[in-house]
Amino acid sequence: MIRVEELTYKVGNRKLVDGLSFEAHSGEMLAVLGANGAGKSTLMKLLCREIRPSAGKVFIKGKELMNYRLEDLAKARAVLSQHNTISVSFVVDELVMMGRYPHFDQKPASNDFGVVRRVMQDTGISHLSGRDYNTLSGGEQQRVQLARVIAQVYDNPNACLLLDEPTNGLDIQFQQQIMVLARKLADKGYCVICILHDINYASRFADRILMLKNGKKVAEGMPVEVINCDNIHETFSIKVKLMACEDYNCPLVIPATSIS
Repeated sequence: MIRVEELTYKVGNRKLVDGLSFEAHSGEMLAVLGANGAGKSTLMKLLCREIRPSAGKVFIKGKELMNYRLEDLAKARAVLSQHNTISVSFVVDELVMMGRYPHFDQKPASNDFGVVRRVMQDTGISHLSGRDYNTLSGGEQQRVQLARVIAQVYDNPNACLLLDEPTNGLDIQFQQQIMVLARKLADKGYCVICILHDINYASRFADRILMLKNGKKVAEGMPVEVINCDNIHETFSIKVKLMACEDYNCPLVIPATSIS
């Protein structure tokens, strides 16, 4: 679905992303882990075509990202940004309908209204219809934004969903809800790339994990393959302990008392 080849992004003499190559497939969630400054946000901007690479290429469905028309790209991938501040007042169903903008010229059709209704049901926000977005809690706003993103590619189950720290700033209940929704989307066939800070969420929900440091790949593979003390220390510069958990396929990661 997404193929990244020798991707590099430079600012001056500094490489924020340095020769990165990986693939993400339909029907799976790829979690991207790394400390602050590891290049995660820069990578997301490159995948979104928000910035142009200094070198290397990104392909979606075999077609180079830079060769997509914007209207076609909008139907092939959708992006949940880290910050979604709305200064103008919108009610919830209006905001979710924004995800359908690439699919109609002036007025939404009955299918667009149907998509919005179904997506709001799937994300558990139907009861918020008609509410002013700015009166919602942070977790509710994040679910509304996720509904908008899903609505954008609802007609294309082979599309890509790029989620930039979707649990950031949320309490544990809403974090869990967002990750469960992301997992369900991958199970439906979407290619989901999710930037996370929480190693245990990545282990619990992702099919594969990509670990970055200084814009370079530290490790890539299934959680059980890459979640170990050495990789975590290399990625985050912290010592951890691993605790076996019978309900999961990967150990629980607990910070050690010493951080060096």
